[in-house]
Amino acid sequence: MSRIRSPKFQAKVMSAVEAAAFIKDGDNVGVSGFTGSGYPKEVPGALADRIKAATEAGQELRVGLFTGASTAPELDGSLGASGGTSFRTPYQSDPEMRKAINAGITDYCDIHLSHSGPQVRQGFLGNMDVAVVEVTAITEDGALIPSSSVGNNNVYLDCADKVILEVNSWQSADLEGMHDIYNGIELPPNNRPIPIMAAGDRIGETTMRVDPDKVVAVVETSDPDRNSPFKSLDDDSKTIAGYFLDFLNNEVKQGRLPKNLNPLQSGVGNIANAVLSGLLESDLENLTSYTEVIQDGMVDLIDAGKLTVASATAFSLSPEYAEKMNDNAAFYRRHIVLRPQEISNNPEPIRRMGVIACNGLIEADIYGNVNSTHIMGSKMQNGIGGSGDFTRNAYISCFVTPSTAKRGDISCIVPMVSHHDHTEHDVMVIITEQGVADLRHLAPRKRARVIIENCAHPDYRDMLTDYLDRAEKTTNSLHTPHDLREALSWHVRCLETGSMKA
Repeated sequence: MSRIRSPKFQAKVMSAVEAAAFIKDGDNVGVSGFTGSGYPKEVPGALADRIKAATEAGQELRVGLFTGASTAPELDGSLGASGGTSFRTPYQSDPEMRKAINAGITDYCDIHLSHSGPQVRQGFLGNMDVAVVEVTAITEDGALIPSSSVGNNNVYLDCADKVILEVNSWQSADLEGMHDIYNGIELPPNNRPIPIMAAGDRIGETTMRVDPDKVVAVVETSDPDRNSPFKSLDDDSKTIAGYFLDFLNNEVKQGRLPKNLNPLQSGVGNIANAVLSGLLESDLENLTSYTEVIQDGMVDLIDAGKLTVASATAFSLSPEYAEKMNDNAAFYRRHIVLRPQEISNNPEPIRRMGVIACNGLIEADIYGNVNSTHIMGSKMQNGIGGSGDFTRNAYISCFVTPSTAKRGDISCIVPMVSHHDHTEHDVMVIITEQGVADLRHLAPRKRARVIIENCAHPDYRDMLTDYLDRAEKTTNSLHTPHDLREALSWHVRCLETGSMKA
């Protein structure tokens, strides 16, 4: 049975090559996709081929690219390698796109995920010329059933002049009913409170709407989402997860959290997934999650009956678990709600429900400032994603990381971060395989001692302590003592030798 059940949309079916021809030089293109889920699989590649052909003919064809978050090689990879992406926002993780950004070929604007949709609505980022959105199916009356991510899809469908739909039959038809598309977001001063009081509250519709007159093409696809499998849990990841669980259990013991905790948010990645696996082995029950992605560990928690509901905007599943989700979507839609990211990442419900945030980092300094995005201060890695949305508004904001990187040559705890994403005002807890630094009640100098003693690797602990001791003797203020030359020399040494070790 065709996934395109509307005759009006059936009449617009064409090839990806024909659809890509609607995208012109200078267009801003808003595409679906969030953490490798629900991105268009065919039109971006056809557009990349057009860009290469135009370049060979001495013609210009470059576009601005807007997504929900990261996508996959078929989208970010092909367009990044083509050299035809003039602008990219809000988050990416593809090596080819990263290369284009750091080479200055692509201008990259690293926007908080909860801000990206509203800024498009405001017109602040320019006109949205074309939207390319993957859906699971189109109903008889023209409603769009979302696929494995929502992201900014509703925003792009609303704002774009032209719309191209990819209808992907690989996505499970049983995803219908899992989504909650809230259409009540307006721009100030007309915005209203978001009526979410609990993680599982449904406040919208299960489908997305689009003006059929804006739809210029419908492309049928059957390609799977492409996500990498998570790495096997190593000892450090298990230890970090154990420290995090010990911290949560102590918060319960102290009466600061209920026995089933507050809703949990977990960033993307192997350590975050290890934390979820640790919850599976814990005594905690009746958990909930208000986050941005559903990872393998959350699926396991649902299967075990420990997680009653998970609210997010997308899946970030290994290939094995993506197939599992497709096979059992009718079951999982009773426990999972997929929302637009302007809702999933919105500070209002995050603050109201007292979400417990847990995210990764590149480096943290001894005062609790965190760098999530840049290598050595200049080179973009991926972007801030939703970590800022949750960190600043969380009831408890945690960051987890191994204490070292590059086989121990680089300390993830440094005197001063080379780039600030999350300031000491927002970071409450830092956890490494060495231990836990609870910073919530500490002045800067005391924070520094706790971070060094509890989180830094022993190979770097004396170096960091020596730095702090000398900074306290040479600075003209003992509130946040720094020796700026020495702080920067850590990063200079690493640039020159590839190691922070003396």
